[in-house]
Amino acid sequence: MAAIAGRGERRRPLTAGRRPGAVLAVVAAAILLAPAAFSSGPPPAVLVAHVDALIHPVSAEFMVDAIDRADAEGAALLVFILETPGGLVDSTRTIVTRMLAAKTPIAVFVAPSGARAASAGFLITIAADIAAMAPGTHIGAAHPVSGQGEKMDETTSAKAAADVAAYARTLAAGRQRNVDLAEQAVRQSRAFTEQEALTATPPLIDLVARDVPDLLQRLEGREIRRFDGSSRTLHTANATVASIDLTLRQRVLGTLAHPNIAYILLSLGILGLTVELWSPGAVLPGVVGGICLLLAFFTFQVLPVNYAGVLLILFGLALLVLEVKVTSYGVLAAGGIVSLLFGSMILMDATQPELQVSLSLIVPVVLALATILVFLVRLAVQSQRRQSVTGASGMRGLHATVLTAIAAGGEGRVRAHGEIWAARSADALAEGDTVVIDGVDGLVLTVRRSPASGKPVS
Repeated sequence: MAAIAGRGERRRPLTAGRRPGAVLAVVAAAILLAPAAFSSGPPPAVLVAHVDALIHPVSAEFMVDAIDRADAEGAALLVFILETPGGLVDSTRTIVTRMLAAKTPIAVFVAPSGARAASAGFLITIAADIAAMAPGTHIGAAHPVSGQGEKMDETTSAKAAADVAAYARTLAAGRQRNVDLAEQAVRQSRAFTEQEALTATPPLIDLVARDVPDLLQRLEGREIRRFDGSSRTLHTANATVASIDLTLRQRVLGTLAHPNIAYILLSLGILGLTVELWSPGAVLPGVVGGICLLLAFFTFQVLPVNYAGVLLILFGLALLVLEVKVTSYGVLAAGGIVSLLFGSMILMDATQPELQVSLSLIVPVVLALATILVFLVRLAVQSQRRQSVTGASGMRGLHATVLTAIAAGGEGRVRAHGEIWAARSADALAEGDTVVIDGVDGLVLTVRRSPASGKPVS
């Protein structure tokens, strides 16, 4: 018992003395293994969306949906690859407002080389958390223009430029970018290459990258300042990259939502229905015209349509139809062509040339519509004026051969259309004479002597 107790007493100091060392060893191991434990977690996710289109409601819907998805999935970064000639101010404000409120950091990357982010694209670029450009790209030229691209009157131009310039200054100041150059892009229509934008003091953009992988490498560990003043450090070097694609609806609308395509659809729809009305039963023109017209109206829900232009187009078509019915010596036709032309020019209610119907398309379409409609209406009028070939009215003017002699004011028999008819005549007629039918009274023809050139119809 004593021996056992002695051995137990000698062990206690040994065990107690080892405890601090064991604890320190565990702590050291935990510290050493901590990075490995953290690195074994899932890599950060980066979402990439390509915007290669005009900035209109479809583009805005796509970009807002992408931001919503990035926020919902907790992405480390959302990259918009932007390539656009510009677009609508209202759609731009919708996109920028959602960008500024996003939880996910957003990078706008003007790419690939040769691309541009002009007008509305410039505002979207300077509003992003990270503004990047690929070599050989440019941004800027955000001055408002009128419908066909020409300069507006001085007062209207000053108001529009002041409004957009103030918006650009607000975005540039909030992102700590070059406010003066942002204003010059609006008021003086200045455009900047990637090097000019990067080397400005302060710069307009944050960096230049070759492609998306290069962009993510350059953003690794970068601390960015959000629009609300908070800061965040990006970890994107080993991120998994996922693409965001347009939905089927957005792809269809994006394809159709071009002013020239919408105008062609409207013109084909009107022409198809007109042909169907003038030739009932043709079916195909009516079906094609109806589909084109519905697609045009569907597209008009996306594009900024001026319905005064639609009414002018319809009024012009009505004048062209009336030209055939009413003797106006070409006044109605001229008015119809002018109405079609001006209606087509103001069809799109937008200040950007990219959202206007091209004049090089309007002129040939208007002339073609006018020519086709006038031709169709003339055919219809000629068919109505053509003498009937059936019934009593179809008999008038035909020639017949006398079968039995007819005394003056008397009756006899004649052959017409291979049929034998009773006939009366004010002139005396001999058998074999050729007569002209003047009218039909019941089953009796009224005839008169035919000139020598007349030929019998039997």
